[in-house]
Amino acid sequence: MSSAQTIRQFRVLALASYLGLLALMLIWQLTCNCASSLSLSFRLSFWVVPLLFPLYGIIRGHAYTHAWANFVLMWYFLHSLTMLYVDPLQRDWAIAELILTSMAFVGCTGYARSQGRALGLGLKPLKQQD
Repeated sequence: MSSAQTIRQFRVLALASYLGLLALMLIWQLTCNCASSLSLSFRLSFWVVPLLFPLYGIIRGHAYTHAWANFVLMWYFLHSLTMLYVDPLQRDWAIAELILTSMAFVGCTGYARSQGRALGLGLKPLKQQD
């Protein structure tokens, strides 16, 4: 498999799963949390808005944005694991969130690493000290 093909596969995985997670969180908050004591605007700002911060860079294919988007994704990863344990009624939503978050993490990490190498970006090795 060529390097360009690997980069493209990671990009498609990252983009599809990230947009899927965004759609899932939007639908989840609009339809399934009606019994919550929190307002809809608060829930949307808490669960949907953080996904919007790296969205532009992910759509544009910026490797650096894919790398730091993983910090945002960890919020959703922890939320899905918590919901799996705490709320059996929303277990299906939490499983979907866990799967999409894991796929987005793999896609973003793989894309950032592969694209960064293709562009010659990366961490410089530390100089050996005598």
